[in-house]
Amino acid sequence: MIDIKTIHSTAITLMEKAAIDIPDDYLQAIRKTTEREKNELPRFVLKVMLDNYDAATEDRRAMCGDTGIPRWYVKMGNEARVQGGPIALEEALRQATADATDSIPLRPNRVHPLWRTDHNNNIGIQSPEIEYAYEPEGEWIDLITVHKGGLFGTDYRMLFPSDGIQGIKRFYLDSLVAFGKRGLSCQPAIIGIGLGGSKDACMVHGKRAACLRTVGDRNPDPKIAELEQELTEAGNSIGMGAMGFVGSSMVIDTHIEVGYCHTGGMQMSVHAFCLSSRRACARIFADGRVEYRTDPRWFTPYMRRETIGWPKTESLTQSG
Repeated sequence: MIDIKTIHSTAITLMEKAAIDIPDDYLQAIRKTTEREKNELPRFVLKVMLDNYDAATEDRRAMCGDTGIPRWYVKMGNEARVQGGPIALEEALRQATADATDSIPLRPNRVHPLWRTDHNNNIGIQSPEIEYAYEPEGEWIDLITVHKGGLFGTDYRMLFPSDGIQGIKRFYLDSLVAFGKRGLSCQPAIIGIGLGGSKDACMVHGKRAACLRTVGDRNPDPKIAELEQELTEAGNSIGMGAMGFVGSSMVIDTHIEVGYCHTGGMQMSVHAFCLSSRRACARIFADGRVEYRTDPRWFTPYMRRETIGWPKTESLTQSG
């Protein structure tokens, strides 16, 4: 049984780590991008951001004044049990979000869409978002928090099978140009692409691709992996650099996730994560141990399965 107090205290720590400590995979990628960038203004921006990261870590302050929209991803091993059940789990995460907003502090960004009601704690109706996934074995629970900008840097288009790979590339580049010219994202960034699924699922696939994979991680499908690298190179060839200045540092990495879709369509979403790539993760075990990390490890073979069952459970299903 996983203790609910451990979940609450771990969640607060994760909120602090996400707001302050830049994941090492992203930090190293920013440093390499700074070295490659030849244009003066975007190179200056990148150097300032690196200085800002150092200052945030030293002062234990949020690295950006806009601390984004906190959200949670929860993954549970099949044998995991939480004290008080799922209601207690969600309350612990909501309480931790409110507590961390006050203690770090985070900017209270959540308001009612119509009445602009603000409880000053990033808590409200359907807020923060909590998404769930499961794995076949284990008595553990993974908590992942992501602080993603909540205004722009996202687009969607219904493509069709005849659009093909060229259509994907065209919409990808159209989106990046719009993001850069109109100030709709803070770049360079990890770009997530969702392909397929229904419209809402397509958006989920793309956001998870941006937020829950590390720099350099490749899709296990070799053709998709090749497309990820090709799109990254294309994104850095459009003449835009950090924060939209003329340069060659628009994209840190590109991640693609797919879902089976209607035979007549090919949905596509494009999502830019923040310049700071704010994410933090921890695994809590039934014996009370907590292991912190920066790789969400969300997209496992089980998460990408195509079969009805899973090797560990198929025999049980068939014998029943």
